[in-house]
Amino acid sequence: QVQLMESGRGLVQAGGSLRLSCAASGSIFSINTMGWYRQARGEQRELVAVITSTGSTNYADSVKGRFTISRDNAKNTVYLQMNSLRPEDTAVYYCNADVPVRPGMLNTYWGQGTQVTVSS
Repeated sequence: QVQLMESGRGLVQAGGSLRLSCAASGSIFSINTMGWYRQARGEQRELVAVITSTGSTNYADSVKGRFTISRDNAKNTVYLQMNSLRPEDTAVYYCNADVPVRPGMLNTYWGQGTQVTVSS
């Protein structure tokens, strides 16, 4: 079993910055893609950013140039640096990880979510 533990929740003013971390633990030999998603109240969960094991990244258009995803493979940890935060970034942020369980098969694990609130 794999557990994902997020940290870094907070309340910041518009224009401020916040850094989220997510550490994976458990029966892990390797992790493929790791990512951050968010869900605002009354909205569907949406992709924020993902990063592959080799460091390739992809971002939602709404966060490009403001957010940076990175990872430390030795620590099985993914980070999300969020700058120039806007009120519309307010949401519960979830990390996830695709973990190989056998050749050709991945399990996707999710963190419990961490609240980010941006005040105007």
